Amino acid sequence: MPEVAPAPEVTSRRTDAELAADARQEQRRRGVLHGPATRLGGLWLLVVLAVVAAGLSIAVGTRSIGLGTVWQALTDSGMAGDEAVIIRELRIPRTLLGVLVGLSLGVAGALMQGHTRNPLGDPGLLGVAAGASAAVVTAIFLLGISTPSGYVWFAFLGALLGSVAVFAIGSSGRGGATPVSLALAGAAISALLYALVRAILVSDQQTLDSFRFWVVGSLAGRDASIAWQVLPFIAVGLVLAMLNAPALNLLGLGEDVARGLGQNVLLARVVGITSITLLTGAATAACGPIGFVGLVVPHIARAVTGPDHRWLVPYSGLLGIVLLLVADVVGRVVVRPGELQVGIVLALVGAPFFIALVRRRKLSAL
Repeated sequence: MPEVAPAPEVTSRRTDAELAADARQEQRRRGVLHGPATRLGGLWLLVVLAVVAAGLSIAVGTRSIGLGTVWQALTDSGMAGDEAVIIRELRIPRTLLGVLVGLSLGVAGALMQGHTRNPLGDPGLLGVAAGASAAVVTAIFLLGISTPSGYVWFAFLGALLGSVAVFAIGSSGRGGATPVSLALAGAAISALLYALVRAILVSDQQTLDSFRFWVVGSLAGRDASIAWQVLPFIAVGLVLAMLNAPALNLLGLGEDVARGLGQNVLLARVVGITSITLLTGAATAACGPIGFVGLVVPHIARAVTGPDHRWLVPYSGLLGIVLLLVADVVGRVVVRPGELQVGIVLALVGAPFFIALVRRRKLSAL
């Protein structure tokens, strides 16, 4: 009886040609998604969204004012009345401050994640905001300073000391500044500084009364002078951030590779830390600690820009403006006639995002 040839083995392995075709398709998809035309178009779209968010911030508030009245208050300098005062002296300065703070925190978050190579890094998690908070509450307790215009210098000093301490401790080990060591150093410094803050607040009721309105994080109650006071520091921080962006692309390849390509790693770190300190210190001094902006917006921006920080930094800044202004508008309308501070609204939005981000990341990838 003739032997029957065995049936050919059925395998689920894909051929090299199929794998190569899939790779080419993925490259084309990424080229369309992260190409220069897409990035530039997305940047202009974010500019439009930021302008729309600013318009909403001026037009919408706890008190309902018609759009015609809002427009008249903006264009007619001779208009008088309570509604004109609300628009010009309350909502416009508040919107300007929201633009500056959102821009600062978004850019600072992108820089922090780039320098630490930690997807969970933001200024609030790595000691900068804690340093600013400790300095502010110390200034209130020891010097009796009770206005945001007085906080700003102490917030800058505290943010600088906090950031330097985190990077110094995180870099002191044998392996240098790794994402894990920086995160642990930031957690330790933040815990220490917040313990100092609590100790002062428990011992002095007057300091608690002044500090509790600031620590929530709010754009309300700040006049135009605060925005103009922090503007020079934010401007310098933004310039340093854009200068630091190309270096971050090289540092993302590893410090040894960056040095081999001619990058001065120490200079890049100093410029980045200085920018983060100026941006976070100014934002924290003006409005109090506002979390999650620096954590959330770089991840949203990276979906369009990819890892290129030359695009990621401006995208994060514009997204920070949109997120902060929209959150502030939501806080004004959800509990009318009262108001929910923007820091609380952002925490409600940012906490689920943070949890989802942690669940998607393996511990070894942090």
